[in-house]
Amino acid sequence: MTLDPKAAAVGQVQRVFIGTTRGQEDDGSFGNKRSEAVRFARYDISVPPDRKLGQITWPPRHGAINPEKQFLTTDELVYQGERGFRSDLKAQLAVSGGEAVIFVHGYNNNFAEGVYRVAQFAHDLKLPGAVVHYAWPSAAEPLGYAYDRDSTLFARDGLEDVLHEVAAAGAKRIVLVAHSMGAALTMEALRQTAIRGDHKTLDLIGAVILISPDIDVDVFKRSAHSIGKLPQPFLIFGSDRDKALRFSALLNGQWERLGSLKDITKLADLQVTFLDVSEFSQGVGHFTVADSPALITLLTGIQSVEGAFESDRRARVGLLPGVVLTVQNATRVVLQPVALVASDLTR
Repeated sequence: MTLDPKAAAVGQVQRVFIGTTRGQEDDGSFGNKRSEAVRFARYDISVPPDRKLGQITWPPRHGAINPEKQFLTTDELVYQGERGFRSDLKAQLAVSGGEAVIFVHGYNNNFAEGVYRVAQFAHDLKLPGAVVHYAWPSAAEPLGYAYDRDSTLFARDGLEDVLHEVAAAGAKRIVLVAHSMGAALTMEALRQTAIRGDHKTLDLIGAVILISPDIDVDVFKRSAHSIGKLPQPFLIFGSDRDKALRFSALLNGQWERLGSLKDITKLADLQVTFLDVSEFSQGVGHFTVADSPALITLLTGIQSVEGAFESDRRARVGLLPGVVLTVQNATRVVLQPVALVASDLTR
């Protein structure tokens, strides 16, 4: 992560609060080792003006930096304890209507990648509320899939702790957003929160959004049943063109993962909405919600992504351009690019 306070005068600054179970290295940075203690931090990230929507432009390891084109850190603070974190987050919540968005990253992410991605995601989708990132100890290594999967089990208590700290800071509503393997971690944390009978925390969760969730469908269903009444809305963004999930399914001896589910009847007894973004998928297609300019333009055209799905299911047709298929409680929305989106992008 490259620190450049002057970049704050060039880009738009996105503040990201951090709760992490990554161990600290000798230089104070957060690495890939596991820590039972949750540490808290805050980073201000400059989102550069000269870039494409959905794009992250990284600063070079060596050589000159360019705040016009690169994501840069303008300020950073590692708290000595929970009190400072809670105080600063409380102030942020006061100007954000009491809403907090907690983002949980996925497989093969180092600390900087997670923080910069959260800043880009929150900025481009104009997420309301205070932005909090839970950074769990991924190996940040393509061959570290097994290590990362074990880390999601190790890190579930830490996510619970972060939820409690955000609640203690005065959050009135929490939106949980999880990507890839982070979805498995999120479901584990929600499941054990329910088993503990911690309804006070569960009642604060006003929405759950799983993006390309890398989780076994049967495991997801079992966890959902253990949770009981799922937070609403409960949205799943997926695609059968997701190459990363194809590889994950192959590693697990399966045909599909939750994020590449084709048959919605498998979720028929759950109150969830599956948004199929296959038509927007490009490249690996594992984070289409965050890196597709067309889809970002589409979603930011709705005043509230979650609010669009809170009304009666019959009223959902027309809220998003696509085909709606309802099977008992589960709903599948197949999103399609439209001419309006294309015209917005050319302006």
